[in-house]
Amino acid sequence: MIKRKNTSKTKKRKYFGTDGIRGRANIYPMTGETALKVGMAAGEYFTRGKHKHNVVIGKDTRLSGYLIEPSLTAGFISMGMNVFLVGPMPTPAISMLTRSMRCDVGVMISASHNSYEDNGIKLFDPNGEKLSDKNELKIEALMDKNHHSKLVDSAKLGRAKRIEDAAGRYLEFVKSTFPNALSLKNLKIVIDCANGAAYQVAPRVLWELGAKVISIGCNPDGTNINHKCGSTHPNLMSKMVKKHKADIGIALDGDADRCIICDENGNFIHGDKIIGLIAKRYLDQGNLTGNSIVGTQMTNKGLENYLNSLSLGLIRANVGDRYVVEEMRAKGCNIGGEQSGHIILGEHGSTGDGLVASLQVIASMVEKSIKVSKLMNIFSLLPQTTESIAYNSNNYKYKNSDQFIKNKIKIAESKLEDYEGRILLRASGTENKLRIMGESRNKSLLIKTLNTLKIEITNYINEQ
Repeated sequence: MIKRKNTSKTKKRKYFGTDGIRGRANIYPMTGETALKVGMAAGEYFTRGKHKHNVVIGKDTRLSGYLIEPSLTAGFISMGMNVFLVGPMPTPAISMLTRSMRCDVGVMISASHNSYEDNGIKLFDPNGEKLSDKNELKIEALMDKNHHSKLVDSAKLGRAKRIEDAAGRYLEFVKSTFPNALSLKNLKIVIDCANGAAYQVAPRVLWELGAKVISIGCNPDGTNINHKCGSTHPNLMSKMVKKHKADIGIALDGDADRCIICDENGNFIHGDKIIGLIAKRYLDQGNLTGNSIVGTQMTNKGLENYLNSLSLGLIRANVGDRYVVEEMRAKGCNIGGEQSGHIILGEHGSTGDGLVASLQVIASMVEKSIKVSKLMNIFSLLPQTTESIAYNSNNYKYKNSDQFIKNKIKIAESKLEDYEGRILLRASGTENKLRIMGESRNKSLLIKTLNTLKIEITNYINEQ
């Protein structure tokens, strides 16, 4: 398992969490004032040189985007940056546009799979990559200082411009990831866009590639993003696949950086199986680099066993797609992802892209001329289960070095060692909860062991 120094553990971040800044819109910290500070601080941080600096800003379909977008714009303009506004666009599109438009920074306004009441701010560097913990800390320091001395002269203020063809640029990029020799002709595809950022581009991509498209979740009204649709509610997609006798179903989340896929029978495909399928396709075509793929601590042992059977390795990063990308870059790998559906294909981008990943699955289906259910029958997953333990942060502070908890996990794992068992405990990045994930070939023993462990740790915390 890869161990990574996590700056956020050594110095707590005030604004940034596991994936940018996120919270209830118009309540601290997700306010217009905070967005203004982010624009000013990021503008100062990414101003490097005497050339005119540019930033591209995208958003999903939340009502609060109308609050956050102009506040960010004002902050960047006050620091002398030109702002390119592209409106509702997927997170991976902003990553791509930051690179292709030679911008100095990219911004995505989204709370991903959260309900419309929340919103968030994600920052990308000039390479279209999410910021490291170290860089986020530097921007936080700038957010809390007085910027009056850094404000540019009125003659040097930036300008704001709306980029009308941004959607078309991303659409062509996505289509370029699908083999030219293949077509989606005769395929019927259900696409659920979660009333989110991909509601315009995703159906059009599939249609232009030749598919018959059944679109759902494509009528955003500012308050219905992720509401009973999309990757957080994939049953709707599954029902539509069965109703229309479609070949495959794809459900995206609010910012379209991850996907949930179901086969022609409406059965959901585990994210680790999608990663395994793509890895095998790349290997067969001679396109896999690094002789490994990058997963996380949560990646199923079944995928690791499958990769080992192909003489490939699995590198485990910390949970979070930006940590996966860091390991991909460090180890020279071009495939990485999380079982949640965040899948990164290095030659196409530096963040998860639900639409691009889905097209890789469809490409395999077309190349082999078989149904998705058979295509995905490539290896078996080990049973996995997860438990959560809530705690009062005023009474208890979790530390990785807590010897009592470490000993209890070691004892629990020893009970599962004959069944390829393992247990992972980690603190939630957004709630006062401990997450316990267990994995073993013996499911009944796994459940029994995890229940005992949960009781022991809960009692221990309550006694503190």
